[in-house]
Amino acid sequence: MKMVATQSPVLLFTFLLLSVVSCELELTSNVIKAGSMFTNRQYYSTINVTNGGEFGQWTWLEICPEGFYAIGYSLRVEAYQVGGDDTALNGIRLYCSRLNDRSILYTVESHTGLFGDWTQTLWCPSGVLKSFQLRVEPYQGILDDTAANNIKFRCSSSPVLEGFGQTFGDYGKWSDECKEGGICGIETKQEPYQVGLDDTALNDVRFFCCK
Repeated sequence: MKMVATQSPVLLFTFLLLSVVSCELELTSNVIKAGSMFTNRQYYSTINVTNGGEFGQWTWLEICPEGFYAIGYSLRVEAYQVGGDDTALNGIRLYCSRLNDRSILYTVESHTGLFGDWTQTLWCPSGVLKSFQLRVEPYQGILDDTAANNIKFRCSSSPVLEGFGQTFGDYGKWSDECKEGGICGIETKQEPYQVGLDDTALNDVRFFCCK
């Protein structure tokens, strides 16, 4: 049986504060699902981490339109299952805008797992997402596997944004940084639904950098 950590009062206060900012931005912006409409956009590099989970396959690229970069994100997270099959992190949705105009937002997420709900969106106060760190539970053998649990992003304006994911496993090393521009695309590694067996959903992710 897995044990889940409780949130600290500081983290709860931060969540409430960011929730207000998130609601204000999403209510005043036009949000459009980009999907695979802009995959012909050129990117100059891919950033990865070395601790991703071992299950599943790489799926497909989704990328922001030309001139747009990721400025915030939300996670699809399955709540702790109290002795049941946990999958933890199921999906990552990026919000993209122009550098100096957040009135229009596009979303990209690649393939997303079946379980859980979307969290509040976290935003860079200014600038764009530049690098990331992934929290992954290593292979558990005959016990329940969850693979990817949470993610952190670093903004070009310096803040680090930690998602509202689960707490199993540990963070690995930071990815390389997008040296110019910022993160503009995403591709996920997902384990397909296991039909009553041990599901892990999202195992790994890589992001794409655009000028």
